[in-house]
Amino acid sequence: MSILNVEHLTSSFGDREIFNDVSFRLLAGEHIGLIGANGEGKSTFFNIITGRLKPDEGTVEWAKNVKAGYLDQHSVLKPGMTIKDVLNDAFLPLFEMEEKMNEICDKLGDMDEESMNEAMEELGVIQELLTAHDFYNIDQMVDEVAGALGLKEIGLDTDVTNLSGGWRTKVLLGKLLLEKPEILLLDEPTNYLDVNHIEWLKRYLNNYENAFILISHDIPFLNSVVNIIYNMENKKLERYVGDYDHFVEVHDMQKSQQLAAYNRQQQEIRELKDFVARNKARVATRNMAMSRQKKLDKMDVIELAKEKIKPEFSFKDDRASTRVVIDCEGIVIGYEKPLTNPMDLKVERGEKVVLKGANGIGKTTLLKSILGIIPPLSGKVTIGDYVTIGYFEQEFSGDGNNSCIDEVWNEFPSYTQYEVRSALAKCGLTTQHIESMVKVLSGGEQAKVRLCKLMQRESNLLILDEPTNHLDKDAKESLSDAIKSYKGTVIMVCHEPEFYEKLADRVIDVSDYSYFA
Repeated sequence: MSILNVEHLTSSFGDREIFNDVSFRLLAGEHIGLIGANGEGKSTFFNIITGRLKPDEGTVEWAKNVKAGYLDQHSVLKPGMTIKDVLNDAFLPLFEMEEKMNEICDKLGDMDEESMNEAMEELGVIQELLTAHDFYNIDQMVDEVAGALGLKEIGLDTDVTNLSGGWRTKVLLGKLLLEKPEILLLDEPTNYLDVNHIEWLKRYLNNYENAFILISHDIPFLNSVVNIIYNMENKKLERYVGDYDHFVEVHDMQKSQQLAAYNRQQQEIRELKDFVARNKARVATRNMAMSRQKKLDKMDVIELAKEKIKPEFSFKDDRASTRVVIDCEGIVIGYEKPLTNPMDLKVERGEKVVLKGANGIGKTTLLKSILGIIPPLSGKVTIGDYVTIGYFEQEFSGDGNNSCIDEVWNEFPSYTQYEVRSALAKCGLTTQHIESMVKVLSGGEQAKVRLCKLMQRESNLLILDEPTNHLDKDAKESLSDAIKSYKGTVIMVCHEPEFYEKLADRVIDVSDYSYFA
């Protein structure tokens, strides 16, 4: 049975066409991976099928009485609520039923026999609905999901107002999973999850009986949970049965076949044009030349897909620092309360060190303590001599109202417009992206803008907080190459072993120092 049908979808943003005559269908029980390079329009597609954006042309038709739950990259939480409040909101209709039941019970003593019979019948219906939806096990369900996503580590009574992007995403994901919609729409759900929580989400999705559509650049995760791939490329959407690896195999074969057909056709075109040019002026061969020309005119010319601009990341090296770049002695990190026991960390010149560990354990806080943004609660951080630091934050800071050009130009006012555009283009951003406001870009495009700014400064210590979040496969490969070739020191937080294992000299599990261990 078809749950969602999208027919002949065309959509543009300004003068940039995102989709052209795209069709899509979602069948019951399908687990779909929606893939494509940064900026191809995956999040825009989600916004269109959920009614947040209207297409220029085409139709979006959902089956009747289907409830879709959407986790996007830019979801927000209502200030003043606790984590438990947000998770309990998943059951709001059930709490409203309970309230209605209590109101009826309060009025029973004042009812006549007929009204009481009607009320008792209504109470029975409500009671059956509450039981059918596990209303009396809500605390247990909330506790299970909160524990699986690590939310209990910071406390369910924590106010959501000042949560980081990672915690915010996990709270919204928890609420969405508790709602149990018929359709899950998940946009990069693993970006802020550590290895244990990703494994839990894998098991959840593999056991999920309903359909879901998943946007992700995490290939191992995709391979483990999807059975259909939709590839978004060059304004088109193509369907492939199987996991990501099977898609790559089929897609590469299709590209090879198309290239072979293109080359054969181009050879034929050259031969036909040559024949026409040599024979159209001769009376004896004019008719044959005209026949060849007609064949040329009617030919359906094969066009190869335009190759995507691949980002080329590189970091500028500053003069060498002292041998010991960072020396942390007995530091305890945290805010009002400690997150870690005393820890020592010494990083020497040229080392590439990766910090891993469960969410909420203090990886980002450790980086900020090294940088002096958040002083450690105790202990001492010593920065070596001649250390110049380049810092990549986990999230974009600012309102995003600047264009990409202005975002870079404001930090490097001596650059010409050509130099700014060239720097952004080197990071894989097109002219349309470069001239757009930062806030309308996808998460991957925003990350490329921040990397672009980082690339313009000379440094000998890079501090990178989850730099792979939102980046597509090509961008990750280029970033890996850039880090490998960087002559300076690197301290990086990352949750993707397949990325950091290729380049790390040391991997430190911050969980080993957890105050709560």
